[in-house]
Amino acid sequence: MASVPSLASSLHQRLADALSAALPEAGAADPLLRRSDRADFQANGMLALAKKLGGNPRELAGKVVEGLPSGELIDKVEVSGPGFLNITVTDRAITETLAARAADERLGVPVMEKPGTTVIDWAQPNVAKEMHVGHLRSAVIGDAVVKILEFAGEKVISRHHIGDWGTQFGMLIQYLLEHPHELDHKSGEDATASGEEAMSNLNRLYKASRALFDADAEFKDRARRRVVDLQAGDEETLALWQRFVDESKLYFYSVFAKLDMEIRDENVVGESGYNAMLAETCRLLEESGVAVRSNGALCVFFDDVKGPDGNPTPLIVQKSDGGYGYAATDLSAIRDRVGELGADSLLYVVDARQGLHFKMVFETARRAGWLPDGVKAVQLPFGTVLGKDGKPFKTREGETVRLVDLLDEAIARATAVVREKSEKLGLTDEEIAERGTQVGIGAVKYADLSTSLGRDYVFDLDRMVSLNGDTSVYLQYAYARIQSILRKAGDAASAKAHPELALAPAERALALHLDTFAEVISEVAASYEPHKLAAYLYQLASVYTTFYAECPVIQAETPEMVENRLFLCDLTGRTLRQGMALLGIRTPERL
Repeated sequence: MASVPSLASSLHQRLADALSAALPEAGAADPLLRRSDRADFQANGMLALAKKLGGNPRELAGKVVEGLPSGELIDKVEVSGPGFLNITVTDRAITETLAARAADERLGVPVMEKPGTTVIDWAQPNVAKEMHVGHLRSAVIGDAVVKILEFAGEKVISRHHIGDWGTQFGMLIQYLLEHPHELDHKSGEDATASGEEAMSNLNRLYKASRALFDADAEFKDRARRRVVDLQAGDEETLALWQRFVDESKLYFYSVFAKLDMEIRDENVVGESGYNAMLAETCRLLEESGVAVRSNGALCVFFDDVKGPDGNPTPLIVQKSDGGYGYAATDLSAIRDRVGELGADSLLYVVDARQGLHFKMVFETARRAGWLPDGVKAVQLPFGTVLGKDGKPFKTREGETVRLVDLLDEAIARATAVVREKSEKLGLTDEEIAERGTQVGIGAVKYADLSTSLGRDYVFDLDRMVSLNGDTSVYLQYAYARIQSILRKAGDAASAKAHPELALAPAERALALHLDTFAEVISEVAASYEPHKLAAYLYQLASVYTTFYAECPVIQAETPEMVENRLFLCDLTGRTLRQGMALLGIRTPERL
C-alpha cells in the first residue's frame, strides 16, 4: 500500500516507523507490533532482532527504548519478559491521528502502490434453470471481494461464467421446434415481462422437454443431433438458443437486483463464450505433451491425484466421443483472461467441492505456459448453506430452496422488525418497506460474509434479523443511532476533534479500534477474506455501544467534550458506512 501523510498513517504504522528509527542497524526488520491488553501496543520483535544482531534481547529492548521519541507520540514504554515492549501512546496522538484520517474521504485507507488486474469469476447461474440457495454464496462473496479490491485500487474485471452450453439446449431447442405452439410469446418478445415470468416459461418448457427426452429414444437422438447443429452454428438453432439465454438473463438480473447487486451484461461470458477456442486448446495441449490420449480421451495426469483404486485420476479435457469437458472451457478461459485481459490474478469464487478440479486445471495451465510465474490463480472455496438440522438447506418436501423465495422471506421478517421498532420515528409504509428490504438483504449477506469462506453455516432467519448479537441489523442500528445523535446535536454543537483533551477509557478503546480500519482493509484485500472485515465492524459497533453507555455525548461536561465525542460518533458512523458498503450492505439513516 502507498504511504499517506504521516498523521493520516495509523498509530500502528507511526509506531513501527519510530521503532525502526530507534534501531537503524536492524534494517527493515519487522518489530512484530500488535494491539495488547497490557498496553496500547506490544512489540515482540526483539527476540528475532537479538538473534540476528547477536545480542541480548532485554539489552536490545532497552536500547530501543532510549532511542524512541517521547511526548508527542509515545506516553510510556515498559520492557517485560525476554524483551517485549509494552507501549502506551498519548491521547493527543490518538486524536490527532483520527482527525487527520477523518479529513480524508477514504478515512486514511491508502491506495495500492502497484495495483494489478484481477479477473474474478463469480455468480455463475445456469441458463433455463432457476437460481437456488446454492447460488447465494458465490454471488455474495464475489460482490464483496470485487468492492474491496476496487476500493484498494486494483483493476477488477468480473466474469460470470454462466452455464449456457451443452446437451440440455439441444433438448430444449428440439422440443420447441416440434412444439412451437407451446412458446409463450409474452416473455421473449415483450420487454416488460418480468424475470419470474421468463423463468416460469423456461421451467415449463424444460420439464416438458426433459420428460420427452427420457421417454422417447427417437426424440433423444434428434435432440443430440440438435446439439451438433448448435455447435456448428446453425442459424435457426442459434436463434432459439439465444432466446433461452436472453430470457434467462432477464430472470438472473431480477434476482441480482433483489440482492442489490449490479451485474453488467458485458461481464456475462458463459461457457459458449469460449467455444471457438476449445479445439485449439486441446491441440496445443496435445502437441506440447501436456495432455495425452488415453482410451480415446485427451487427458492430463498428475502424480499426486489417484482414485480409490490407487490408479491415476486424470483431468479429462476432451472425451473419447470428441465432446469437450468443463476442463477445456476452464483452460480456454484462463488463456483468454491472461492473454487478452492481462490478468495478474485469477480468482474463482466456487464451491469447495470443486477444489480438486481447479487444482488440476491450474496445474495444467502452468505446464502449458498459460499461467506464467507472475500470475496467480486462486480458488476461493466456500462451504455449504445448511438448514437448522445441520443438513444442506432444503424445503420440507426435500427440494432445493429457490433463492427468490429465501430472499422474500428474509425481507418479510426484517420488515416486521423494522415496523415494530419504527413506531416512534413515524415512518411511512413506503419507508418501512424500503428499510425492511435493506435490512433483510443485509441480514442474508452478513450471515454469509461473517462466516469464513470454507466453513458451512446455518441459514437461520430468526437469528439473522435479531437486534442482538453478531448480525447486520445490530450494525445498522448502531449506525442509525449515531445519525440520530448527530441530528439531535444539530446546529447547537459540531463534530470537532480536540487533541488537548484527555480521553476516558471507553473513548480510548473506540478511538484505537477506529485507528485500525486501514490495516484491516489492506489485510482483507490481500487475503480475500471478507469475514475479517465483518468481524472488525461488529467489534466496532460493540465498542461504540460501550462508549455510548459510558460517555454522555450531547450532555458531556464541557462544549469541547461534546464536540470531541460528536467527532468520535461521526467517524464511527462513516467507518461503519464505508465498511458495510464494501460488504454490499446498506446503512439506513433512520431505523
